[in-house]
Amino acid sequence: MTGMPVIAAAQTAVQRPPKPAVPDEFSVTTPVSIEVNARPLPSFDTRDRSRVRFGELEYRSGLILTSRFRGFGGLSGLRLDAKGERFIAISDKGGWFTGRIVYKGREMTGLDDVEASPILGPDGKPITSRGWFDTEALALDGSLAYVGLERVNHVLRFDFAKGFTRALGEVVPLPPAARKLPYNKGIEALVVVPKSLPLAGTLIAISERGLDAQGNIIGFLIGGRSPGQFSIRRTDNFDISDAVLLPSGSLLLLERKFSWLGGVGIRIRRVALASLAPGAVIDGPSIFEADLGNEIDNMEGIDAHVTPEGDTVLTLVSDDNFSLIQRNLLLQFTLVE
Repeated sequence: MTGMPVIAAAQTAVQRPPKPAVPDEFSVTTPVSIEVNARPLPSFDTRDRSRVRFGELEYRSGLILTSRFRGFGGLSGLRLDAKGERFIAISDKGGWFTGRIVYKGREMTGLDDVEASPILGPDGKPITSRGWFDTEALALDGSLAYVGLERVNHVLRFDFAKGFTRALGEVVPLPPAARKLPYNKGIEALVVVPKSLPLAGTLIAISERGLDAQGNIIGFLIGGRSPGQFSIRRTDNFDISDAVLLPSGSLLLLERKFSWLGGVGIRIRRVALASLAPGAVIDGPSIFEADLGNEIDNMEGIDAHVTPEGDTVLTLVSDDNFSLIQRNLLLQFTLVE
């Protein structure tokens, strides 16, 4: 939730060169405008269209997103500004997407001002040129953005004050154990703790399914006053897909599971930020669960903002894996506390 005012200012202030014709993929190093089509999801429960309450969440609206731009998709991380309008997202294929969510009242109706650009490495070239991809995690801290690369277990830091999405990534030093996370089960969630909360200045990095000796999910506290490794109790075969920190100090964990027999399931667990410490095993109650009877897909991103009315709104986004049988979904819920 931090950093988007700076990012919005950067979007306005940075003088971009004339945009080239829209390519099919991220073949240029400057942003290109793309069109994203949105089809509304008037209900979340396919079995009972009138139902709006799901655990501690209340469904607000949803969109199915498509684009003729072939690089659009694989959305794995999403961060919004304080109004829940301007957004920045990352794609599995090493791309940035920025733009604005359009609302009619409290319901999302579409996306506007959408731009796509490749994520650039330290050498100024797209990170995919060095075989870095599976960009799965995104966190903001003022003008700084942190991106987790799952396959190679790296975290890159970008200073958006230096060109916004044309900024060059710098490799962040990680604990040795983070570099040893299993292939394709590495860093999946990143959160920066703001100054007003415990663990201020700490980068929280959580793996998808890197497991400790007890079979719990490994996470790391990077920087801050108490760096170290912790664990999240793994239950019911759920893995981590993202996390968001609420102003109250609650850390919400977005989790998912998949099996050929049971299909796809997602849930959100709430844990107390104060419980995170080196050596700790943290746990918390589930506040939301959904399955294929609901309008879900491979949900990989979560963020939160507070409306002028005081509602805490959770926004979830899905990764379609660039598959014809999966969807890019954008869903919003009110957190009923």
